[in-house]
This record gives sequence, C-alpha cells and structure tokens, in this order.
Amino acid sequence: MEKIDTAATALVLISAALVFVMTPGLAFFYGGLVRRKNVLTIMLQSFMSMGVVTIIWVFGGFSLAFGKDIAGVIGDLRYFALNGVGFEPGIIAGVQQNIPLLAFFIFQEMFAVITPALITGAFADRVNFKSYLVFLVFWSVLVYIPLAHWTWGGGFLAQIGVIDFAGGIPVHMSAGFAALASVFIVGKRKILPGEKTIPHNITYVALGAGLLWFGWFGFNGGSALSSGGLASLAFVNTDICASITMITWLFISWVHEGKPSATGALIGSVAGLVAITPAAGYVEPWAAAVVGVITAFVCYGAVQFRIKIGWDDALDVWGCHGMGGVVGTILTGVFAVSSINGASGLIEGNWRQFLIQLFAAVFVIVYAFVVTWVILKIQNKFSSVRVPDKVEMDGLDEGLFGEQAYTL
Repeated sequence: MEKIDTAATALVLISAALVFVMTPGLAFFYGGLVRRKNVLTIMLQSFMSMGVVTIIWVFGGFSLAFGKDIAGVIGDLRYFALNGVGFEPGIIAGVQQNIPLLAFFIFQEMFAVITPALITGAFADRVNFKSYLVFLVFWSVLVYIPLAHWTWGGGFLAQIGVIDFAGGIPVHMSAGFAALASVFIVGKRKILPGEKTIPHNITYVALGAGLLWFGWFGFNGGSALSSGGLASLAFVNTDICASITMITWLFISWVHEGKPSATGALIGSVAGLVAITPAAGYVEPWAAAVVGVITAFVCYGAVQFRIKIGWDDALDVWGCHGMGGVVGTILTGVFAVSSINGASGLIEGNWRQFLIQLFAAVFVIVYAFVVTWVILKIQNKFSSVRVPDKVEMDGLDEGLFGEQAYTL
C-alpha cells in the first residue's frame, strides 16, 4: 500500500466514472440520430455492451489485454477472474504502476465497453438483437482485446514504437473500420416511399454530445495515470481540438450546404474528440488546434464521399471515428514533442516515428476490417444478422421488443 499514489488513484477512478458516462451518452447521441421507431433498439445496444463486455473483461479479457506478453501477440491468463487483481499496484507492459491494479482494471474496462458500442451506429435500423449480442462477444475477443494488447499491453505495436495516448488505434480506428465492414455485409436500409431518415430528436443528439465531451476528459486525461501536468495537458488538448473541429465543421457545412447545421456541429465536436485521443498527451496545445482544423476537413470530406458513393453507414461511424482515428494517429507522429512525454515526431525531425504511426494506421485498418468482415460472414452462415423486412419496416423497437419510445 505504501507504493500507491493516492492522488493518481483518485484521478483514475474519477476518470473511469467519466468514461462510463460516455456509453449512456453514446446511447443518447445515436438514439437522437436514428428514426423514432428504432431509438430504443440502438440505445439498448449501447447498454448491453456495458453488461456483456464487463463479463468478458472479468473472465479473461483484461488478462489477455494486459497480462504478461506472449510473443508480442497476446497476454497470458494470470488475471483471469480477477486473480491477482487487488489493492496492490501491478506491472503493465513492463512498467511498474503506482495505482491499485483494481483501479487500472476498471479504467480500462470502460474503454473496452464503449468501443464495440460505437460500431452500432453504422448498422443502425436493421440488425437482429440476438445477432448483435453474439457479434459483441466475438468482436471484443478477436479485435478489441488483441489491439489493446498490441498497443498498450506490451504487444508488437508497442514493441516497434507505436504511441497512442488514449485509444486512437484500439478504440476509434478499430470501431470505425469495423463499422465500414459491417456496412458491406449487412447491406443498405430499406426506406419506405416518402420516409425520411433525418434525426428524430436533435436535442438527444446534443445531450449525448455533451455527455461524450464531458466523459472524454476522463478518457484522455485519465490515461496519464497520474494527477500532474500530463493529465492537465491532455484535458486542455481535448477541449481545444473538439472546439476547433466543431467550429470548423460548422463553417465548412455552412459554405457547402448554404446554412449551418446543429447536427453537423455536434458530429464535428465528436470527430475532434476522436482525433485528439491518440495525441492528447504528446502534443502542445497549438498542435491540438491544428489537428482540429485538419480533422474537420478530412472527416467532413469522408462523410461527403460516403454519401456520394452510396455506403449506408447510417450514423457515419467510419467518417467520424475511423477517419478521425486515422488523422489523430498519423498526426501524433507529426506533432509529438519529446519534452512532453518522451516521444518526438516529424516536427522534430523524427521520420521514424511518423512512419511507425503510418504503418500502424494501415495495419489496424486492414486487421479491423477483415476480422469484422469474417465474423459477420460466419454469423450469417448460421443465422441472418439482419432482421426480416417486416420488422425493419415496422421498426425494430416494436418488432424485437414490443415496446415504443413514445406513446403520446
């Protein structure tokens, strides 16, 4: 107990609570964006991740991600069922921690919970609930847990020098490109003649965006695992990048579409939060602002490209999280400065770090896309991932659960 830094422990526990709030926040964010006949379904998908992934994390997930490294591929099972996870600090990726291993466990659990929930926005309005629960298990085990180990648990990406402060790779890029794969397997939504697919409740979207922004301070700030200057920098960079991306996105859409969009501005803020995630503890505040501007142009462009080409990523998970994660991961290799957290980027002449980040981005894109594609293909062999046409037309809330979000 003498080894424990109580201030750091307090920060991590509070941050874990903040990241927890992000998943209900995501439920409202996505819930407001879908049609009213499907709002309960997509909100429940987020809440189910909170339950299912917690069980996975206790019974092997945490250990596989953060147990002793085996050949750079996966962790061992020393922490299975919380064996050895207690009041004492642990050694993670060869580094002695100064917080109880229980605190680290619960903080990382919240990352594992929200990541697969992010994917649901891509296949909104058309996936069977039972199929989603099966997908949730296999995707967490085969995609998120290995990526968490490779990036943070001492796996091969960490060994070659990849830097990711809070989850651009295992969280956002993986979810974004998994979302894109799901779009191709699940197929397009069936839209009734004259039916609109615009957000049914933008006030829900605003509430969700606010909760996500609030929780993201814990997401990024808590990843410092210490209550000092690094956490402070991550907090500041998070706010700057989100604010800049939101405003830039607003003006881009204003020019492009002829009027400002409340929904667009809120989506822009989330894209900014995504992009700063891998860089938050490596770059200076001015760089966070630059990342914000670049992210707005790249992610807005990705959304417009998606619309033009006809991909039915219902809530633009790929454009926001996938491409936002790519931008953040690569720009971390550009703007990282050694005086902050020991890693330097292209701005300090370190071409190697830039190329490592670029390699990681390409590798994760391919891995997340291919494995997700395979998981859904195999699921379809046994049972259709997609709901019957009648259920889709009538609405998933009524067809799957016999419930309605609004009765007045």
